Amino acid sequence: MSSAVVFAYHNVGYRCLSVLLAHGVEVPLVVTHRDNPKETIWFDSVAELAALHGISVITPDDPNAPEVVEQIRALQPDFFFSFYYREMLKRELLEIPKNGALNMHGSLLPKYRGRVPVNWAIIHGETETGATLHYMTEKPDNGDIVAQQAVPILPDDTALQVFQKVTVAAEIALNDVLPALLAGNARALKQDLSKGAYFGGRKAEDGVIDWSQPAQAIHNLVRAVAPPYPGATTQLLGKSLRILQTMVTGCTVSGEKPAFYVKDGKAYAICGSGVLRVVRFELDGVGMSAAEFAAQYGTEKFEFNC
Repeated sequence: MSSAVVFAYHNVGYRCLSVLLAHGVEVPLVVTHRDNPKETIWFDSVAELAALHGISVITPDDPNAPEVVEQIRALQPDFFFSFYYREMLKRELLEIPKNGALNMHGSLLPKYRGRVPVNWAIIHGETETGATLHYMTEKPDNGDIVAQQAVPILPDDTALQVFQKVTVAAEIALNDVLPALLAGNARALKQDLSKGAYFGGRKAEDGVIDWSQPAQAIHNLVRAVAPPYPGATTQLLGKSLRILQTMVTGCTVSGEKPAFYVKDGKAYAICGSGVLRVVRFELDGVGMSAAEFAAQYGTEKFEFNC
């Protein structure tokens, strides 16, 4: 029976740990994160799944700390698996598993290496993404690929909807290749790093809307940061406006400044080019319908304070 130390968090961590257990992999230890009280926890708990199966769990601030390295080395695992674990593993750790360390990444590598790949793929208007299982090196997301599964990104998909697809893609990719990995005959494909780029993390302030952008670009931003992420924000009538859902109308405008208005019971936003229908929004933290906005403020066009 093969053994694996698993570094995991989030839904991908939960589902991929489930795959390992379903294939009879011995997991003596799970390394995960303590939930951050400042973060919206909308995903499944790897720690709870491990506890259900009687697996020891640790939550070190630094998995590369000497005492953690020694604890893991003593287990003599055949594999490491990293499933949406947020810390980089350094060489001393990576050299421990006899048969290698593998990571599941939420994109079709080599595209979108680095942080929050689902969000970046939507921002850039991609029509597909997926999950990639690859060998780990000290550089992020650049090791040889052993499995990959694509999923579509539909025009109005939000980051949450795409992430749910990527979670299933990760489960399929791991489930399909795991027998070959355990048998020692999985094929590995070297990445052509010239065909992708590295992307960093995103902050809430990165969701501020630039209304000079075309409607399609703003629509992509809105759906990339829609809840449970912080949302796309702007200023209207001196208040904070959080836009939660939009649709591209196909309408064109000429010479008009970016503005918000209600017409025939529906809310719209004039962009740098094109018009978006604003399906869901909050003004000063309060959800409001188009009809409620019109009743309170009227149906004239209000320019964004940006």
